[in-house]
Amino acid sequence: MCIVLCTTVVFAQSDESSTAEVKAIFDRFSQYRHQNKVDKAIEAMDEAANIAEKNEDPKLLVDTYHQLARMFIEEGDIKGALRYFDRSSIYLKEMSYPYAEAFHLYLDAAFRLQEGNNFQALKSLQEARKISNNRNLSNNILLLEAYIYTNITNYDDAIKNLHALIVNADDKERAYLATKANLQLSRISITLNDFDEGVIHSKAALELALKYGFAKETKISYEQLSEIFATQNNYQEALLYTEKLSQIKDSIYNFEKIELESETAGKIQMEHLQTEMNKLQAQNEELSESKNRSEITAILTSAFLTIISLLAVSLFRNNQIKLKTNDLLYTKNKELELARDAAVSAMEAKTNFLSTVTHELRTPLYAVTGLTHLLLEENPAEHQKEHLKSLKFSGEYLLNFINDILQINKIDADKLEPLNIEFKLQKVLTDVVESLQQNANENKTKLILDYDSKIPTQLMGDPIKLSQIFMNLVGNALKFTKNGKVEVIAKMLTKEDNQVKLYFEVRDNGIGISEDQQLTIFDSFEQGSVQINREYGGTGLGLTIVKSLLGLFGSTIHLESELGHGSSFFFELDLEYESKASESINFELDGGEFQFKGLHILIVEDNKINQVITKKMLTKKEMTSDIANNGNEAIDLAKENQYDAILMDIHMPGISGEEATRQIRKFNPDIPIIALTAISLDDSLDSFYEAGCNDVVTKPFKPEIFYQKIGENIYRNRMLGSV
Repeated sequence: MCIVLCTTVVFAQSDESSTAEVKAIFDRFSQYRHQNKVDKAIEAMDEAANIAEKNEDPKLLVDTYHQLARMFIEEGDIKGALRYFDRSSIYLKEMSYPYAEAFHLYLDAAFRLQEGNNFQALKSLQEARKISNNRNLSNNILLLEAYIYTNITNYDDAIKNLHALIVNADDKERAYLATKANLQLSRISITLNDFDEGVIHSKAALELALKYGFAKETKISYEQLSEIFATQNNYQEALLYTEKLSQIKDSIYNFEKIELESETAGKIQMEHLQTEMNKLQAQNEELSESKNRSEITAILTSAFLTIISLLAVSLFRNNQIKLKTNDLLYTKNKELELARDAAVSAMEAKTNFLSTVTHELRTPLYAVTGLTHLLLEENPAEHQKEHLKSLKFSGEYLLNFINDILQINKIDADKLEPLNIEFKLQKVLTDVVESLQQNANENKTKLILDYDSKIPTQLMGDPIKLSQIFMNLVGNALKFTKNGKVEVIAKMLTKEDNQVKLYFEVRDNGIGISEDQQLTIFDSFEQGSVQINREYGGTGLGLTIVKSLLGLFGSTIHLESELGHGSSFFFELDLEYESKASESINFELDGGEFQFKGLHILIVEDNKINQVITKKMLTKKEMTSDIANNGNEAIDLAKENQYDAILMDIHMPGISGEEATRQIRKFNPDIPIIALTAISLDDSLDSFYEAGCNDVVTKPFKPEIFYQKIGENIYRNRMLGSV
């Protein structure tokens, strides 16, 4: 497959007077490269290199070397590309230039792809993405990834990347990237025998290529269309595109000739050998004329032996190098395998330890937060309120920290999988905004939701993880914005068949993020600086969680920020939607509508302190309750008594809460059962629902959520019964 690297350079010069000139040169270079005017493109880079040397500007020189290396890769001259790649490596060791470092890794991925090392190429691209958030480079990483995914037959991810590139917003290479993406989508469609889709993308590529003068892409479009129609036995259309291909043969031949010239480096050794043979033949003719046969024989024999000796030595040395290389590779592979196994074991030990610690902390923390809430409800003295509020704040802060640690653990252990259920996006975003409105008021900040009314009402996806993403992004924006504005934006980009592409953005005008901090802002426990951590608090895990959760959806978080002028976090998501809106009854209830008085609840809990707290919280709302100390007691009490709902702990001695739920469902399929548990890393929400639970509340919890869940499930059950 012909790989075309199409990044636009980001250059830096020490001489400001040269900036405009250099920019014009690189713009010219980009245009020549897109139109396959390779000789003019190389001349343009020569001009840039001269300016860099004149101004003693190593960064510009590295940019120039990178462009030349890329040009040689496109022309198939890998040795020439490596020369400039190695030169840029020397300069990069002596400077800090994140964009160039990322571009260097991007070129490394291209070399590895040419060698067939697909997974090493993917690793280099991942490293490049961490170093630079440059939008143009990110787009081209998507394109190169798509080529790699195609090589390893991971067509779903390849198609996802290519569709994103078709609607790219690149200010310099939008048309070129879209053309390359359409051509690759057509090639994949041909491979999958989806010829109709192949025609659509080939024609889209052809339209762009003709409009902007992309000669090579025009040729490829004609070839692919001719191939598709010939495969479908539509020989009339195939002939039409073959004739068009023939009409541009002369201009295309010039470009192909340039490509062939780049391959001559591999033939140098053969030409040298031919030259030596010609010299020997000339000497032979001279000696024949003098009829000195003995001298002819001696010279020929000497030459023959010399050539044979050189070939033998060369073969021997090559074989020795090959053997040493194989031994070295074998040794290094063994070392890497041992290091990998040790790292995996260490990661598993860390994950299990943190999971156990966070789970064990939840039980006493439930007692702290629960008792604090009860004490605040009992009209304490004014001097006690301040201490109790401090205790409540500390408990909630510790709970958030534990939740973040547990979330990171789940991500590291690959325990998270996105759900695919029906939900209302507007409600998810509205709930997030309303829940954080108090934080906004405290900071005197406006919190605005800008929601596109064209977005379908019913979508398919994971509302829980989407809510977590926006809680982290919006919470983060509010934390760093005082007396300002935070906007939550949801827009529809495209809508076709049963799928929509949505654009999300959380924008603020707060303190902003410096360029250096942007390189590490998505790393765990990273908040930019110690001063920021001390002033604003937090764990530094929020953005790490956002990045990882979006990865589950196949999306990527992007950041644009300027210090002192705010930040913008944005991403795109592909979601399915229901083309026909559901006509089912709306069972969403307001918490203020619940009448708790007189409800009778069964509490299934083995911890005595938790029993007391849960019972008192129910009593506060004039609800009565019975207590079961384990799963067997719960089954017996559920058989003998009538309850409005069951609060089921999951981890108990004897049979678990899940098994107790299954047994109760055999004789009472309708009673609401709410799992009330300190969820751990190995717990799966899906398993709770599969056992028969209606809802899940994790301990420790906020009292308002506790009451909301009880009210929602009991009254929804009654409304369904009445229907």
